[in-house]
Amino acid sequence: MKKFTFFISLAFLTVLFSSCEAPWQPVYNGENLDGWETFIGTPLTGFEDLHEQAKPEEVFKVVDVEGEKLIHISGEVNGSLATVDTFANYHLELVFKWGDQVYTKRNSGLLYHSFGEFGEAIGTWMTNIECQLMHEKLGDTYLMNNTCCETEVTKTDEGFQFSKGGELTQFGKDFNGPGIIKAVDAENPLGEWNTVELYTYGRTTVHVINGQVTMVNTNTGINEDGQIKPLSSGKIQIQSEGGDLFVKSVRIKPIKEIPAEILQ
Repeated sequence: MKKFTFFISLAFLTVLFSSCEAPWQPVYNGENLDGWETFIGTPLTGFEDLHEQAKPEEVFKVVDVEGEKLIHISGEVNGSLATVDTFANYHLELVFKWGDQVYTKRNSGLLYHSFGEFGEAIGTWMTNIECQLMHEKLGDTYLMNNTCCETEVTKTDEGFQFSKGGELTQFGKDFNGPGIIKAVDAENPLGEWNTVELYTYGRTTVHVINGQVTMVNTNTGINEDGQIKPLSSGKIQIQSEGGDLFVKSVRIKPIKEIPAEILQ
């Protein structure tokens, strides 16, 4: 009986530990921008004077709001806040909301699988795949430079929209264009916090906005002279691009797969 009980206990512990998830790790430490780099890129159209005066430490800084330390991104110029580290096979969560200052429009993005030098994409950012944070486009995909992917879509009057079970179509500037519209509008009203989750495993990425899946991209890659090379890792960037925003938290944890319920 003791031997039988031992094996039952061992089996229970094996199941317990195999099912344990890795803990969240902060990408933003809640105090300062250690672990991040900043870059000032091109001016916003009509706001060239702000570009001349822009300082990285003012465009991207930690501010105290009602006792909580938040990242404030001014939006007065095109710029990048980028991780020093490179990430692969992860679940990332970013919580942000828009501020009141609008220069051109409330535009930003969570740029993942970023590589290369600042300025290579649209004069400001590293080459990347974007999960749009832009107001009213939150959760869209935008493929910068020669990045590409395949996504199930339906053609609408507005463009290609992610649709589970739709036609698998290749996207990128050399294919059917760089933009893919989100499946559903899950954005919270202006002034409220939005939770953006990004799952990436291998060459599949999933955008989840406030608990709703808005995008599933597969076969992420780089198109080099007609040859698609896999793209499955990179740095993470957050854009300054026309409107101010606050970031409450950025955290990440490694994953061994994308949960089945997310891909359904």
